[in-house]
Amino acid sequence: MDEILKILAGSLRGPFEKAEIPFESLQEIRLRAGLPIFLRIGGREYGLKQDGGLAEAKAPAAALRTAEEQELKETLEYAGNYSLYAYEDELRQGYLTIRGGHRVGVAGRAVSEGGRIRAMRFVSFLNIRLAHQVKGCARAFLPWLWEKDALQSALILSPPGGGKTTLLRDLIRLISEGTEGRPGRTVAVADERSELAACFRGIPQNDLGPRTDVMDGCPKAEGLSMLIRSMSPEAAAVDEIGGEEELLAVRNAALCGCRILATAHGSSREELFLKKGFQRLFEEGIFSRLVVLAGSGHPGTPLAVSRGDGTLLWKREA
Repeated sequence: MDEILKILAGSLRGPFEKAEIPFESLQEIRLRAGLPIFLRIGGREYGLKQDGGLAEAKAPAAALRTAEEQELKETLEYAGNYSLYAYEDELRQGYLTIRGGHRVGVAGRAVSEGGRIRAMRFVSFLNIRLAHQVKGCARAFLPWLWEKDALQSALILSPPGGGKTTLLRDLIRLISEGTEGRPGRTVAVADERSELAACFRGIPQNDLGPRTDVMDGCPKAEGLSMLIRSMSPEAAAVDEIGGEEELLAVRNAALCGCRILATAHGSSREELFLKKGFQRLFEEGIFSRLVVLAGSGHPGTPLAVSRGDGTLLWKREA
């Protein structure tokens, strides 16, 4: 709670404190210049009332507290510790990460040159997404990722909001720590958008285990290649792969003897194979496990686990 209140504009802190928000269930805060303030709590949307209480999102707009342009500016300055120039690279990607691993997404007027965004100007929209690490959520998956004493390379598949990043984060931690009599493994994480480690000034805010090294803010393909060369990991993790360069980097890392833990968007093996390059990775044995998760209505819920060749290991009963 203190981490979030600290970055809000001074005029917003009072209403948020009065609202008695259950911060353990708070997922995001939406601030839009001149528009009502909305919060997502436990998967449901609420508005912040003028008196500081919470109201159902369908409440009349007049009853809800709006965010003023100056409040957004002040909030962004607090989030950047009055040194926004230090976050220019992140802001060009539309966000900045603050202490605690929380992420402030930004939108507004972008300044571009040569087809690339140089800076964000006149920020009019903020989305404060709270980092919630769910320790232990991946423990039930571990038996499927081992064959005898060998860790298997796995791809976790789900639609957006299906919990694949949360699951991958906990798998990294468990493999790094060592579980069920198995020693911990050295894990390298290519974390382009700071979603796995949630690094703040290079230091992970999420617990990824004692044997994990992180390359933060670097393009996935390049970061993965650098980690393989420099850190000699036994396993490497990367979130939301899909580009041709990323798939090639994954293949090269696996051919170096490194186990791969990765995620991708999709809802089935058939849908995944419609995307260029994925089928080849399975045919070559780069991935020996595929974990398919349910959608956003049931985050982290497994639907099926199969071998790389498609043989089912487990399937949820209808």
